[in-house]
Amino acid sequence: MKARLLVALIGAIAASSAVPAAAVQAAQPFELVSDVKVDKVTLADGKEVHALVEPAVVVPGDRLVFSTRYRNNGAVKAENIVVTNPIKPGIALAADGSNDLVVSVDGGKSWGKLALLKVADGQGGQRAAQATDVTHVRWVLASVAPGTSGTLSFNAIVR
Repeated sequence: MKARLLVALIGAIAASSAVPAAAVQAAQPFELVSDVKVDKVTLADGKEVHALVEPAVVVPGDRLVFSTRYRNNGAVKAENIVVTNPIKPGIALAADGSNDLVVSVDGGKSWGKLALLKVADGQGGQRAAQATDVTHVRWVLASVAPGTSGTLSFNAIVR
């Protein structure tokens, strides 16, 4: 039962991670498409082999890769494109690579590098924020030339 809930949660995350492409294209010719995959690790000849697969069933500890592909389909450069991905309950930002991201630990009210953010410690004070405190990840694309595309991604772990 818990695995089904997590699959439903992942589906909801993928659906809500970025603005649907059709909605964006109606307003402007900039496309965003969200995706989530499970990083399945197997052993082959004594070495770990990673494969990104569709999340049929996930369990606590599974590593996820959330991606948002973007493409400027227009004739002019797009500037200051903000892409925000919420991290839903049941999912935690993976600590590896988290220091390179701009994140929020307060529901998207404020943003910064994880190492610079603080959260309440539950005793009236504050402590350094950790990857598990992150509620959102954000990127700002300063300029995207016509015909240019790319992918933004972050790693997470099923709680």
